[in-house]
Amino acid sequence: MRSLETFDPEIDDLPLRGYSKGELAAAYAPDLRPVPALNRLAAWIRHNPNLSEALAETGYHTRQRLFTPRQVALIFHYLGPP
Repeated sequence: MRSLETFDPEIDDLPLRGYSKGELAAAYAPDLRPVPALNRLAAWIRHNPNLSEALAETGYHTRQRLFTPRQVALIFHYLGPP
């Protein structure tokens, strides 16, 4: 698991910023069509209790369409960057 402090947007593939769910899902699953990619990302979040809890603490709910930069940082922390 990587530390949030070690994320460097200059050398990492995706900058740490807000992303739409579809955009982030496509980054994690470029080989999948949009809906299956979204489903995969949602499953990874759902099956990772630490990530789910950390996202909930930021006010995340499953129906939101955008991840905030903080939520993206948590996803990168728990899942690794895409």
